Amino acid sequence: MSETAVGGQVQSRLDQSVHRPLGKAEVLTEAHRCLYCYDAPCVAACPTHIDVPSFIRKITTDNVVGSARVIMDANPLGASCARVCPTDELCEGACVLGKDAAPIRIGDLQRYATDWVRERGVDLFAPGPPTGRRAAVVGGGPAGLAAARELARMGHEVTVYEAQAQLGGLNTYGIVPFRLPRDVALWEAEQVLKLGVTAYTDTLVGRDIPVEDLVRNFDAVVLAFGMGGVPPLQIPGEDLHGVWDALDFISKVKSGQDVGNLGGRVIVIGAGNTAIDAATCSKRLDAGQVTIYYRRTDREMTAYPFEYDFARQEGVEFRWLSAPVRVLGEGGRVRAVEFVKTQLEVSDYSNRVSPVPIPGTEFTVEVDTVIRATGQSRLTSLLDALGVAHDDGVVRVDPQMRTNRAGVFAAGDCSFRRGAGDAMVVEAAEQGKIAARAVHRHLLAMDESEQRRGASHG
Repeated sequence: MSETAVGGQVQSRLDQSVHRPLGKAEVLTEAHRCLYCYDAPCVAACPTHIDVPSFIRKITTDNVVGSARVIMDANPLGASCARVCPTDELCEGACVLGKDAAPIRIGDLQRYATDWVRERGVDLFAPGPPTGRRAAVVGGGPAGLAAARELARMGHEVTVYEAQAQLGGLNTYGIVPFRLPRDVALWEAEQVLKLGVTAYTDTLVGRDIPVEDLVRNFDAVVLAFGMGGVPPLQIPGEDLHGVWDALDFISKVKSGQDVGNLGGRVIVIGAGNTAIDAATCSKRLDAGQVTIYYRRTDREMTAYPFEYDFARQEGVEFRWLSAPVRVLGEGGRVRAVEFVKTQLEVSDYSNRVSPVPIPGTEFTVEVDTVIRATGQSRLTSLLDALGVAHDDGVVRVDPQMRTNRAGVFAAGDCSFRRGAGDAMVVEAAEQGKIAARAVHRHLLAMDESEQRRGASHG
């Protein structure tokens, strides 16, 4: 968003990081607190299993490049994850010092090392010796980039197809700039491209590339295309001007497009991390009152606790047990939303509580902007065209990220199943790595099979 559109002070708040980076003296002080535990619990707590003691020790010896290499070797999205990971629940939450004192600030140290090499243009890895095998990756987000990076380091020829104009997926388009700047996400993508990976952006498989070409022209395919936009609320009036899809809203802000005047009263419907991002972004865009409405309570919301705390610090208000009934407008623009109070009842077929409207409790809230943040829709057309088994858009995979179709693998949001963990960037990176290793084994098996056939005909 240009300063002309929003003003210099507003732009500054959009760019101002949530967490101040540590200075060199602070970094060394913090690094020297580490006990360098054998069988360190912080390593086990990291989904990508970064060798935390090793990268911290290298910082103390001023080997920052080596430190960054340890981080990025384990996590191709290590620079982004240093900013967006819920470290208090993962590595820092497992730190042994946290029992009696403050845990090591692992995320801040990880950010220091990765920022150091990023700002100096250091390239950390090289492609492996060519194998002659070709792999396609559909989707250039966290899981797709992780898979592509690993496959390139194994020596395979990799082509990425990305529907957006730039690589990075959620990291580039879906996380607010004051939490994750675009240049960090784009640097991670650049590191992958420098390994010889070919990327076609603004390219939608099924529209620009025939689906069967993937299987015909490549030895293996990794599906890592994430999910679609926020589904409609299915209530009257949500097509009025001033009603936003949260992901579209955040994407426009992050890519520098003008979202217009939000007005003095903004409501966000939903209580996940995207809802928090939309709400805090609205605050930094000078919206006066920003309120999140959720049909359940804070105990059921999917936003991370630190995200919730941050939103409250930014001045975002919360209203629980309230479900939207209809959006009211005037002159084609939203002017109010009618809600109904809900109560939670235990479902007959699951342990999850479900919100049930309470008749006669309807109330109306005057508003200038409404942002829908109630999850994301699933993309199914490509899966159906490939004959890949799925459950309402959730790809069925085994522990090695293999689908029912030989040579086709899946990772990231397209294979994320509710209740199987948290859909975190770091989890997507790990799934991309797992898929890449499975692809590598598949390609090696193809080579061995061809060698056996050659020998039998010799």
